[in-house]
Amino acid sequence: MPAQSPELQSLVDAAARAALKKFAGKKLTESQLAITVIDLRDTARPAQGSFRGNERIYPASVVKLFYLAYAHRLLEDGRLKETDELKRALRDMIVDSSNDATGYVLDMLTDTTSGRELQGAEMKRWQQKRDAVNRYFASLGYTNINTNQKTFCEDAYGRERFSRGAKGENRNKLTTDAVARLLAEIATDRAVTPARSAAMRSLLKRDFAGESKDADDQAHGFTGIALEDFPGARLWSKAGWTSTTRHDAAYIELPNGARFVVVTFTENQANERDIIPTVARVVIEHFNKQ
Repeated sequence: MPAQSPELQSLVDAAARAALKKFAGKKLTESQLAITVIDLRDTARPAQGSFRGNERIYPASVVKLFYLAYAHRLLEDGRLKETDELKRALRDMIVDSSNDATGYVLDMLTDTTSGRELQGAEMKRWQQKRDAVNRYFASLGYTNINTNQKTFCEDAYGRERFSRGAKGENRNKLTTDAVARLLAEIATDRAVTPARSAAMRSLLKRDFAGESKDADDQAHGFTGIALEDFPGARLWSKAGWTSTTRHDAAYIELPNGARFVVVTFTENQANERDIIPTVARVVIEHFNKQ
């Protein structure tokens, strides 16, 4: 686990203040923002700072990072077969952020399927199987998260809706601290095995050079915006967005050797695409001066 760092805490607080000040006119509040930064320059002693980093927030497609890591755990253990279809789905889940691919992956990870409503003991057995991802991350010491729901373009139906709960009480929830930890482990070859970590990074690599007409392009629409002024920087990331949320989890390497993770979640500010790069610029500038 990364150690808490006063220096990084000051950095994260400054990044939060910068965003809150810039978007005060858009009524951005502290309760709509969460940030975690992990310094990986010394991989044996990672350091962390966070702003509301342990708040449970609906993660949108950022949860797919957790499904990717669990898939590689099962593949490594021989409990999941590495078929061409699974490889295609894992790629589409991360590279294109496909919700259809994610549904297939989660079914494969938990031996569950969507479908008609289930009752009583049958639903309980189904939910127990679906909670496999939660049990895995709990065994690694992750806390305060929920990773047992599919992602949908529109809505959940049948057993998926009942699993989620009438008031969404069983929705996916992540903290920026948990996301930053997982991404740091992938970045430093500690997620499953070094070879598995490298395979995950190959799907998370983003080319933010040039331009994109898609405001939700993972390479150009989130943290990548802030890297345009830092030639030679490299980016690995997983974004998530809905009508009410806009998030990004980014691992960045700078030409000066700095390596760090910055995770930013925003709520009820989904149309403000510059909040995330505003936070990222403060963080990047700090590490670029080191």
